[in-house]
Amino acid sequence: METVVWSKPEDQRAGTPLLVMMHGYGTDESRMVRLFDYLPAEFTFAALRAPMPIGDHYGWFLLDYFLANDFADVITITSKVHGWIRSVRGQHTSVSLMGYSQGMAMASTLLRLHPREYKAVVGLSGFVLDNELLALTDSFDPKPPFFWGRDKADLVINEDAIAHTADWLEKNTLLTARTYPGMGHAMSKAEMVDVSAFLKHYALR
Repeated sequence: METVVWSKPEDQRAGTPLLVMMHGYGTDESRMVRLFDYLPAEFTFAALRAPMPIGDHYGWFLLDYFLANDFADVITITSKVHGWIRSVRGQHTSVSLMGYSQGMAMASTLLRLHPREYKAVVGLSGFVLDNELLALTDSFDPKPPFFWGRDKADLVINEDAIAHTADWLEKNTLLTARTYPGMGHAMSKAEMVDVSAFLKHYALR
């Protein structure tokens, strides 16, 4: 990855669990960097910048209002991110994923393609891709821990995407689902308290 912001200098990362953080569509890694101070200090955090320019910001793959996408683009970028993760994972005790909005689609797709390589996943105000090819490969034993946080009144993620995401997560993951009224399409301090508890329970054991 061309741009990565780390929470720790290189000489302090060895032997720590790694949390890879992916921002949403039309934003950048600074959205995730702001969360560093609200998450467990035992982790090393790596906030990635998506490679595709979206105006003055970035995205992982093109999306329209209905969250339609080119699956070839999805596979290309998830393969690139996974390759980067594999290049750094040797110095860490485990790797977990966090994605906000479109970043949740990235995190869940990485999990679906490489289910044994990720300790836990956090999805925030986002969605899971509805894709027949991915569904053919879904196989989780045991089910991976997954935190899903959102506001039920979030108008950015459409109802069909929410319904599919809820169904997929219930069937395929050890799900912790929380809602935060009034948060909108965002992340909150209260949510980070719950995320921290989730990560400490599932990714520090």
